[in-house]
Amino acid sequence: MTTAETDDAQPPGWDAFTAPDLALFEQLAHDAVAKLPQPWRDHAARVALRIVDFPPDDVLESMGMEDPYELTGLYEGIPLTEKSVMDQPTHPDIVWLFRRPILEEWIDRGDVGLGDLIAHVVVHELAHHFGWSDDDIARIDPWWE
Repeated sequence: MTTAETDDAQPPGWDAFTAPDLALFEQLAHDAVAKLPQPWRDHAARVALRIVDFPPDDVLESMGMEDPYELTGLYEGIPLTEKSVMDQPTHPDIVWLFRRPILEEWIDRGDVGLGDLIAHVVVHELAHHFGWSDDDIARIDPWWE
């Protein structure tokens, strides 16, 4: 066997694996919301979940970020602690998840399940929606313990 043949060799079955796609991320994000304790679960279910590969350039620019891998999630909306009955919503509150940066962090860490990492990002972004402190987050997300 030549070196080239050895370099190309893969364990049996590896050719059937693909990277986790947007649909799987969305399912894992919905699972994370479904596991929240009440009363947070019902309120969180009203926040739209959007999963895309990377944050848009204008979002990175507005946050003063250059590396799209630095941002794993984003809350877009008005936190419940700041909403008024006088506010006329122009769009639903949204939690954005950025697949490629999350995958990169998952690979770099190597010690956490993808579902756990996605749940952590979802909870962190929902914390902005609910106006939670770090102590509040710690009661919901064991990641912070």
